[in-house]
Amino acid sequence: MSVNLTYDTHTLRERIAPNPYPGRGIVIGKLDEEHAIFAYFIMGRSENSRNRVFVKDGEGNIFTEPYDASRVKDPSLIIYAPVRAYGSDVVVTNGDQTDTVVEGLKKGLSFSVALTAREFEPDAPNLTPRISGILHFADGFTYEMSILKSADPEGSACNRFTYAYAPLTGLGHFIHTYMGDGNPLPTFAGEPERVSLSGDIDTVANEIWESLDEDNKISLAVRTYKISDGSLVAERLFNKYVK
Repeated sequence: MSVNLTYDTHTLRERIAPNPYPGRGIVIGKLDEEHAIFAYFIMGRSENSRNRVFVKDGEGNIFTEPYDASRVKDPSLIIYAPVRAYGSDVVVTNGDQTDTVVEGLKKGLSFSVALTAREFEPDAPNLTPRISGILHFADGFTYEMSILKSADPEGSACNRFTYAYAPLTGLGHFIHTYMGDGNPLPTFAGEPERVSLSGDIDTVANEIWESLDEDNKISLAVRTYKISDGSLVAERLFNKYVK
């Protein structure tokens, strides 16, 4: 009998633990009947990449910040705001395209159209994909995810993929930058992966944090929101290198 992989669903631990280096990852889904959830984590192999923590500003936006400012070598791809809110939307990405999406929303652009101004990261030979997500709460909860990745090993063109989801209770989608470790790092392939969600915010946060490779994990942010009005319910921030 053939297997329909369209509905292939695994726990977050089963998705993350076998991969020593998923890189940066976004999870979005419907935790239960009342709560939406997102998670964003970062990893790093170099001293420059590992020298980071998640911090918040007074408006609730999340930023990456150097753990030790004296050791920063190149801030261009490691210092950014992965999480910003605008109106009834919450944007989470793996780079400064968070700002691109928010500025696009302010101009009346859609999530996917705003991202046409961007492409994968200029970090050859890896050509790291830009992954992004958005949670919409204006007319009930829905969410979208995007990946911008190189069309070939030379980085001569960018392919753009956007996925729009009808939320299902206990189900989320997980997208990450790499399929594993390597040189160059192998770019994420396929659609965002289906993951089961259960318990509360601590259940999900701990499952992700404990599943990430101990040497390479850096920081994790997890938030839950009321589906009824998009208000923030709870937040957990994990920093391996505590600020």
